[in-house]
Amino acid sequence: MKTVLIVLDSVGAGALPDALEYDPEPGNTLGNVARFAGGLKMPNLEKLGIGKIGDIAGLAKDKPAVGGFGKMAEQAKGKDTTAGHWEMMGVILKKALPTFPQGFPYDFILAFQEAIGRQTLGNFVASGTEIIQRYGEYHMESGCPIVYTSADSVFQIAAHEEVIPVYELYRICEIARDMLQGEELGVGRVIARPFIGEPGSFTRTANRKDFSLSPTGPTLLDTLARAGQQVIAVGKISDIFNGRGISESHHTENNADGARRTLDLMDRLQEGLIFTNLVDFDMLYGHRNNAAGYAQALEEVDGLLAPVIEKALADDWLLLVTADHGNDPTTPDTDHNREYVPVLACGGAIRANVNLGVRESFSDIAATIARRQGVAEEYRGPGKSFYELIKKA
Repeated sequence: MKTVLIVLDSVGAGALPDALEYDPEPGNTLGNVARFAGGLKMPNLEKLGIGKIGDIAGLAKDKPAVGGFGKMAEQAKGKDTTAGHWEMMGVILKKALPTFPQGFPYDFILAFQEAIGRQTLGNFVASGTEIIQRYGEYHMESGCPIVYTSADSVFQIAAHEEVIPVYELYRICEIARDMLQGEELGVGRVIARPFIGEPGSFTRTANRKDFSLSPTGPTLLDTLARAGQQVIAVGKISDIFNGRGISESHHTENNADGARRTLDLMDRLQEGLIFTNLVDFDMLYGHRNNAAGYAQALEEVDGLLAPVIEKALADDWLLLVTADHGNDPTTPDTDHNREYVPVLACGGAIRANVNLGVRESFSDIAATIARRQGVAEEYRGPGKSFYELIKKA
């Protein structure tokens, strides 16, 4: 049995009932981006039924889908990458990971500086592109790394690749990761944010690396690994799970690279899971309130996924497409949004036009894959499988 799970990072499908507890303004990423663009053209995801899960301008509600379609609610506390992906694999956070809207504690910053042998710049909530323009020149003169955070549970460290080489930046991040543990300081991710260029024209590179906490409980990935099945990670998946349960990992440059690698890996997978994250929606457009760019990226990825969908439909595959949270670029803030996410399923052995409704938890993904991959007895996590609803008799 072979499964592909593709996460369209931040492509939310409307505010959850408790969104106001998390968001200054509730988001509807797909709906609002579609309205901003005057309608989206996404014929391939439309074929999977994405237009049937809500009011998404340009996408038909009345076309039969080639597989199953619906949306999922998040049970975990929070609205970030870590919580979303962990829940998909069967670990539901009961308490939100810590955030630092006023910056990290002074005592921690002093200890961190001593540990890395350098002073630091920043230590406040900021956009990554904004902070390197603001502090980049002084960073180049002083050699001090730039630290910052966001509304998410992250500790980010930016450095020019010619000032602090990438390998050294990674070492600094590993020190931060070792220090940022426990209930009070244990952020979900420490993120290396290397950049290049000259003052006034700095740009971030593709050498980003996430240093995550290990999941707080056993995941479906652990179960698959114990069963001897392949778990191939594409994009930042391995980072999110701190490498646990991953048999093979492939770094990607962008959405196009991630889609191409997924397609290529489908020829190599013998039994198990290809788990892909396409991050550009969130990183390049959601966090920058670039609704036009977000819409263009959606239409581009729709085209990139056409051969993946075609391959899945031509053989005994299960292809799942979903998201981990929202990041509505039309709302005033630049942070993630607490939203429902789409869940689309297709494959050669999957029934057509099955309405999956509103699933209670992202962990239904884990339960479904466990059933599909024949490890349902070994998987001990939460979630309700919908595999029985979509598989052909």
